[in-house]
Amino acid sequence: MKIVLAPDSFKGSLSAERVCAAVESGLHRVLPDAEIVKRPMADGGEGTLDAVLTAQSASGSARRKQALVKNAAGQSAEAAYALIKHGIYEAAVIEVAQIVGIEDAHNMAVPVGERSTYGVGELVRLLLAEGIRHFFVGLGGTSTNDGGAGLLAALGVKFTGTFRRDTAPSPNGLAKLISVDVTGLDARLADCEITLLSDVNNPLTGERGATAIFGPQKGVAQHDIGKLDAVIDAYADRLEAALQRRAKDRPGAGAAGGLGYALQLLGATFESGAQTVARMVGLADACKGADWLITGEGRSDTQTLLGKTPFAAAQIARQHGNAALKATLISGGVDATALAVLNETFNGGCFSIVPGPMALDQAVIRAPELLANAAEQIARVAMLRAD
Repeated sequence: MKIVLAPDSFKGSLSAERVCAAVESGLHRVLPDAEIVKRPMADGGEGTLDAVLTAQSASGSARRKQALVKNAAGQSAEAAYALIKHGIYEAAVIEVAQIVGIEDAHNMAVPVGERSTYGVGELVRLLLAEGIRHFFVGLGGTSTNDGGAGLLAALGVKFTGTFRRDTAPSPNGLAKLISVDVTGLDARLADCEITLLSDVNNPLTGERGATAIFGPQKGVAQHDIGKLDAVIDAYADRLEAALQRRAKDRPGAGAAGGLGYALQLLGATFESGAQTVARMVGLADACKGADWLITGEGRSDTQTLLGKTPFAAAQIARQHGNAALKATLISGGVDATALAVLNETFNGGCFSIVPGPMALDQAVIRAPELLANAAEQIARVAMLRAD
């Protein structure tokens, strides 16, 4: 039996690589001779960098690098990125959560109105200086809501407020914005190919925009959503007038607090994060001749079927695995009301690793054990069915 493991990370608990290790441990208790192929996955958010490096480092086609840039709070911080082979070129893989991530307490220590994506632009500028012109940018898990103004400021755009004074490229600074000067925008960007990895298709502003949908989880108070959305909308109008380009209504403009918007203005294109990471880690080749795919994530519900990692992995496995391949979903939690639709994709069943009532902190601490036990029990049931 050939089994492919292709989970996402369990956010706040385990990396995708550690999920693979725990599931493999449980499977080997029942299937000691099974061929198990591990392809840790991601969808553009946290874990994207590690997934790519894990898959490509063995062949020597990827290198992990570090750069000193500003985090969302404006403090100097080390950020990881990767350089990979991309055809005849070298490309950079940037996971913006490494710089302005919502899981980083330093970023979240200042109000959302003071946070900026300036450090993301700093990293792009550093890479441009090194001759890099191809970028893959994972947009998930950010703490910022600045419409990408920080990124643009680091790349040469000037934001001016009252009395012709420079204003900060943060939501609070943009509230004072009077004019935008794009004449200093880094000319090297015109030669770049930028691919954005995300499963978010929201526009920049409005009831489905970055602030309304994602702002509250970043600290935007409910009563401030309308005001901040208006600030970002006015900023976008001025920026688009200066650049003579439009992007605020494009799908994905609302990704990463509007970072998707700013990068699309610079010519970036969107791709499914999970599909692109799958291609980078060689998931299709790993699935050739496979009998069973096991995937998972921290929590599964109907959103899982909207291009997230488990859905993409199941699709790829069916295309390249054996005709009778089973796809199984093992997650930290599964929404019971979504089981009917999830089972249409995951014909090998959908399982939560938590066996009964359990405090969240205990579930997080015991996640490797719970995953291994769940994998063992699922394998035992699978063997009974095979017999």
